[in-house]
Amino acid sequence: MIVVLGPGGTVGRRVTARLRATGAEVRPVSRSTPVRFDWSAPETWAPALTGGSALFLMAPDGVPVDPELIALAARTGLRRIVLLSSRAIDVMGDGRLLDAERAVRDGGLEWSIVRADWFDQNFDEGFLRPAVEAGTVAIPVGGVRQTFADAGDIAAVAVAALTGDGHAGATHEVTGPEALTFGEACAIVGAAAGRQVHFDGTTEAYRAAMTSFGVPEPQIARDVAAFAALAAAGDSTPLDTVERLTGRPPRRFADYAAAAAW
Repeated sequence: MIVVLGPGGTVGRRVTARLRATGAEVRPVSRSTPVRFDWSAPETWAPALTGGSALFLMAPDGVPVDPELIALAARTGLRRIVLLSSRAIDVMGDGRLLDAERAVRDGGLEWSIVRADWFDQNFDEGFLRPAVEAGTVAIPVGGVRQTFADAGDIAAVAVAALTGDGHAGATHEVTGPEALTFGEACAIVGAAAGRQVHFDGTTEAYRAAMTSFGVPEPQIARDVAAFAALAAAGDSTPLDTVERLTGRPPRRFADYAAAAAW
């Protein structure tokens, strides 16, 4: 049985559906599922993990992965763990995810890590949706190109690692098939949604937007520094991970945008 954390999330929902489509036995766990899992309630961890053979691990934004969870997974008999991480964590200095990767590598289980680039679905299901609806997306990365990845492709790679052989000790970086600037991505989204969606890649616009949302200045400053490091790293390069592991090419951003619910 495969235990899926975050089954209501952008990727977790798709991982759960894909596993069920393969006929795998799946136990999705969250605070609202019949078998509960709550990051803030360690007493829920063992019942959620017991009886599982593999674990899809993702932690909500801002929630650290406690190494004790990995140790507990090993004690309950789990053999394999697949962690959802991010492709840019080294450049952006994401200590939470770097610590999570370290905990998984050191936890004594057969592990794989899925490092995904920016989700396509950030624009319609995620944190960029309000900005899209307002007509301006502000991310302080200028014109650097990113390899936006579809959540379905990310889930497909995770399922391959959860169910297949040859993934032990592997870090799979998942990208889309092309590198786009945020300006190009916003133009594609705008055309699909039937509205003007502008992009402002300046620090000033980002600060103004975050301040209006009530984000504390120290957090804004950390974000600005991280995005500056990402921009300085230059254009992202598309990889063949999706096609190599799933046998099909990754989804184009324009195809995602055309099918999204705007």
